[in-house]
Amino acid sequence: MSKNKPVVVIGLMGSGKTTAGRLLAEALDLRLSDSDPFLRARYGGTAAQIAAREGADALHRHEAEHVLHELATGEPEVIAAAASTVEDPEVRRALREAFVVWVDADDAVLAERMKSGDHRPGFDPKAMRARREPYFAEIADLRCDVGVRRPEEVRDEVLRELRSRGLA
Repeated sequence: MSKNKPVVVIGLMGSGKTTAGRLLAEALDLRLSDSDPFLRARYGGTAAQIAAREGADALHRHEAEHVLHELATGEPEVIAAAASTVEDPEVRRALREAFVVWVDADDAVLAERMKSGDHRPGFDPKAMRARREPYFAEIADLRCDVGVRRPEEVRDEVLRELRSRGLA
């Protein structure tokens, strides 16, 4: 179990935040909080539906709310956070209290993966990377290339890093 520190999985759409988060939560025996179910429960739709209905800015505010709400509990858990959240300075400050895992892959890999579900809004990975990569780099404790690593390998790498820091 993670010792008194949430683990937050960040990355662009299609990077496998939910899969990595689920595997980490199981391995650490922690609860998983994922932005997609949060949005459905709180705002009645997927990210794509909310973006279409309320606009991207509203979607991003709702996604930031998810992370801030979960971090405010102070409980160790795994949080799969929407990529937009790193643009919010308040979220970045709050993430200093978490262990942040950046799951990443080449834009072509992410673009292909984004086709796997209609719950994602149609954002261009290259444009999103240009906006968000500096923030990911600023807050990440560990970066995992999911273009070459299977989800189980990502989980294992994160667990090794948590153990080496005395967090697991």
